[in-house]
Amino acid sequence: MYAIIETGGKQYKVAVGDVLFIEKLEAEDGAEVKFDKVLVVGGEDGVKVGAPLVAGAAVSAKVLKQGKGKKVIVYKMKPKKNYRRKQGHRQPYTKVEITAIQA
Repeated sequence: MYAIIETGGKQYKVAVGDVLFIEKLEAEDGAEVKFDKVLVVGGEDGVKVGAPLVAGAAVSAKVLKQGKGKKVIVYKMKPKKNYRRKQGHRQPYTKVEITAIQA
């Protein structure tokens, strides 16, 4: 069984046991989170497509870790104008493991 969920402005295809790196959630390590924005649920009995969401469907996940991604360097420069700016950014993420899909 699989599902397509939406979280953090992105869509993910998930199955039980999958580990995902998603946009940061306000949850502690080891906490249980529930995603109720389920767009599609598929399994042996066919595919249910929501319009826009599948009614009564939810995906449960366990928070494994909160962290930050690798540093991305943003460098701006204008030639012959002595303008240079260097800035770094580390995007926060939440690592989750999918535990159940209710359809």
